[in-house]
Amino acid sequence: MLGGWFLWFILFWVALLIILMSIGGFFMFRKFLKRFPKEDGKSDMDWEEYYLDQTKHLWSKQQKDLLEDLVSPVPELFRDVARHKIAGKIGELALKEKAGDITEDLVIRGYIIATPKRDHKFLQKKLAERKVNMSPYEHLFS
Repeated sequence: MLGGWFLWFILFWVALLIILMSIGGFFMFRKFLKRFPKEDGKSDMDWEEYYLDQTKHLWSKQQKDLLEDLVSPVPELFRDVARHKIAGKIGELALKEKAGDITEDLVIRGYIIATPKRDHKFLQKKLAERKVNMSPYEHLFS
């Protein structure tokens, strides 16, 4: 039968597969929850798409580059999702404020609001690298 190192190899491989499938299932379930409709009949991702579609003509090359620079610390695997979520929040702010175009202030505020609190120290570091005055945004970090 099975014995010695081969048994331990099989057990290790089974445990590794279970762990990796659990991690993948967790992220798939999170994505499913974001697609699940809320009370208004639209999901979080539907609203992100709506805000992006309504404001895509307001984005300048400079603001797109700023957003790209701000999301650069995000691991590449998650960068597209983060960029989409943050751009959706920026679009929401622009529509609420009836902005004529996307400004640096809107990008920074939207980025702070869309970023989870646990990642604010990385965001503050990135803004400090860009020499952005953070005093107008301090209330958003709390």
